[in-house]
Amino acid sequence: MRRRDFIALLGGAAAIRPLGAHAQRAPERVLYFTYSAGYRHDVIPLSKAILRQLGSNSGAFEVTATEDVSEFSAENLERYAAVMFYTSGELPMSDAQKSALLNFVRSGRGFLGVHSATDTFYGWADYLDLIGGYFNGHPWHQAVTIQVDPGDPLVAFLGNSLQIEDEIYQISDFDYRGSRVLLRLDPGSVDLGKTGVRQRFYGWPLAWTRFYGEGRVFYTALGHEPSVWQDARYQRMLANAILWSMRRSP
Repeated sequence: MRRRDFIALLGGAAAIRPLGAHAQRAPERVLYFTYSAGYRHDVIPLSKAILRQLGSNSGAFEVTATEDVSEFSAENLERYAAVMFYTSGELPMSDAQKSALLNFVRSGRGFLGVHSATDTFYGWADYLDLIGGYFNGHPWHQAVTIQVDPGDPLVAFLGNSLQIEDEIYQISDFDYRGSRVLLRLDPGSVDLGKTGVRQRFYGWPLAWTRFYGEGRVFYTALGHEPSVWQDARYQRMLANAILWSMRRSP
């Protein structure tokens, strides 16, 4: 990516003012974990820069990006208000590190997952309980219509629907009873007869919130394409979700 294009993208992030940004308080810290044990997404460096800019603009949080699993100790996690995953595969975390993450969220901190965070830890059942579903293929990579829950403050600014182009995930093992779906694929905008499509009664959720113990959890399946990270609507949703996870939104 050319330097001038990169600066322009961050300029878009500078216009975002998320819900509930209370700059008079000291900023919270968010740990952004981008270890890829499976497929590694090219957009990760851009995502780090955009998240840092969103935090700076909000005055409410600052982002520390890492791929060092040693950050997942009870002592280290005390420095953070939320953890955010853009990961893939079976991460090389010890049982103690996994327990530290779960206890961190249970105690009332935030956990956020982006895109391939559901393509992570298939062999760890507690992770499914945390995030709420698993990646199960992406038969569509195209422009789609997404249905929005306009009653949720994290996404109310989007209205009833939006159009976006991205890699569209299917989700298996979805905890539909314990999750509030914020974004859902409009099935009328895709070919349901395409190879690999799996129709489930809960459809194709693309963003949701849930609770884990006292902690707040947010996940969105969107975020494969650079153009999505560059989209002011996506940036605003992520900033709102981070603030919500830290209990800093209205």
